[in-house]
Amino acid sequence: MKVAIATENGYVSAHFGRCPTYTIVDIENASITSRQEIGNPGHQPGFLPRFLAEKGVDVVIAGGMGPRAQDLFTQNGIKNIRGVQGKVEDVIQAFLKNELQSGNDLCSHPHDHGESQHETEQKDVDVQGLSVCITADGDHPESMVDPRFGRAAFFQFYDAGTQSLEAVANPFMDLNQGAGIQAAQFIAERKVQALITGECGPKATSVLNASGIKIVTGASGSVDSWIKRLKMEKANA
Repeated sequence: MKVAIATENGYVSAHFGRCPTYTIVDIENASITSRQEIGNPGHQPGFLPRFLAEKGVDVVIAGGMGPRAQDLFTQNGIKNIRGVQGKVEDVIQAFLKNELQSGNDLCSHPHDHGESQHETEQKDVDVQGLSVCITADGDHPESMVDPRFGRAAFFQFYDAGTQSLEAVANPFMDLNQGAGIQAAQFIAERKVQALITGECGPKATSVLNASGIKIVTGASGSVDSWIKRLKMEKANA
């Protein structure tokens, strides 16, 4: 069996056609026999399903893909698994264990399901026991909330249970594209349950929603002021 995984910076890409590379894995008897990463030859209508079929691919794994691509893969006898996110290494291991399942297509915007982005925002978040990520322009509690989610300078992780705070530099802030999606997958791996930021794009919102992360947008002020607010809300819960 040959599996192709849409790949971007070591993570599963949210869109199979716009990913920079594909990780191609040959599997026999639940073991990897060969592996290579190839560049995306170009996103032209109908081309990629034929391209991957010619390479003998049996399964395509991606965050999402359009309905026409899904049909073309089916016509070429290729199974597609959508709604997948996380590190490619972890996804491969889940596939080998037969534990990988399709989820919500990450190419879908919130309004595709009858919701506006405003309706997915959570203005009042019950943070009792939650792990919260706050985008910040620095690594100190006095730093201001960075209005950009994907290109924030830092992510500050606050655990409402232990009241601990950890600042981590955003490794995706300088990406040419896909920073929001990569950042969303990054904080989801940290088991974050809520995000506080200025704004969040629709693709990143889709990834966060798929991970069950509550989103608070329109945030401003210092990180410390938000932590005090969270502590107050917890005390009054």
